[in-house]
Amino acid sequence: MNIRAQSRKQQPVRTCRRDHQRGLTLVELMVSITLGMLVVLASTALLVSSKSTYTSSDDDALVRDTARYAIENITRSVRQAAFENWDTEITNTTGLPQAPIVSMPNMTANLSGLDANTLTGSSSTAGIGDKSTSNVVNGSDVLAVRFFGVGTPDSGTVKVTSDSIKKGYGSVIDCAGFAIQQPTSQDTADADRGWSIYYVAKDANGEPELRCKYRADGASTWSTVAIARGVESFQVLYGVDTNGDRTPNKFLTATEIDELDTHITYTETDTEKKKLEFNRKTNWKKVLVVKIALLVRGAQNVQGDTSAITYNLFGPDYSSANASNDTGTQIKIINLDASVRQRVRKVFEATIQYRNAAEGSGKTTDIL
Repeated sequence: MNIRAQSRKQQPVRTCRRDHQRGLTLVELMVSITLGMLVVLASTALLVSSKSTYTSSDDDALVRDTARYAIENITRSVRQAAFENWDTEITNTTGLPQAPIVSMPNMTANLSGLDANTLTGSSSTAGIGDKSTSNVVNGSDVLAVRFFGVGTPDSGTVKVTSDSIKKGYGSVIDCAGFAIQQPTSQDTADADRGWSIYYVAKDANGEPELRCKYRADGASTWSTVAIARGVESFQVLYGVDTNGDRTPNKFLTATEIDELDTHITYTETDTEKKKLEFNRKTNWKKVLVVKIALLVRGAQNVQGDTSAITYNLFGPDYSSANASNDTGTQIKIINLDASVRQRVRKVFEATIQYRNAAEGSGKTTDIL
């Protein structure tokens, strides 16, 4: 017998056995749970951070758009102040074109205002006659602008809720966007001018908003509409020409201009004539530039602790020197309601030239 063959035949066959894991140790389980929790926490933190960044950016865009629209609206109104239409289409009794309606010395000023005031929104009170020092939002001011319209009145009206708006051509509009028609005669021109009145008030939810008051039917009915939500403070300064060179020499508040008017020397004694003399001499007719500042806030609390921040409207130099007598030019977050302190806020300013500065029949001496 072949010994080598027998040895090979009796040699056992070795097989490779693989051990299978049938569970986790306690340590492995704890480590895996910990790593999983860390991944979840990191993902959650990233999601929250992304949402916060998005919300903050969205609010920042909202604030900028709000300020842009508000400033554009006010700028258009101020530039229209004292506008005179020299291309009139109204004819007189002989069928000939009527002379243009112009600003006369005896007319009221085209610009006026109030410091630290608001309006009640009365539908029957003309102009800023419904002024109120109650519920004033952060010392916000009131700005009133007047101007002539363009276009003859027609038989139709535009209905807006219960108000009717007399039509003009639409090239001259008030703060609510409605066309203003030109006066029908020089005698009624002062009363027929359009109005754009800006002030700040809170809505039913307590949110501050810049509002517009305008004359709804061209005569006796007045309406108000919100044009910019989130305006916490609206401040106005007026560049006044004090020496008659048609250049503003200093910026004054509405209160300071009214104080100058108390020193007007009158030559008339009759009440009505005295009113006309006031219209000729009022320092409001010396305003050539309007400077505005707005503090606008976002809609959500997306910032950290902002209680130490102070917002200076018209800059820190002006607000530090005048905050005590020009209320609202310095807003400290710590003084605001705690529920709104973490809103996004920005200050916006604009200086607007009063292009049509009315000179009353072309004579500078008529208003100075």
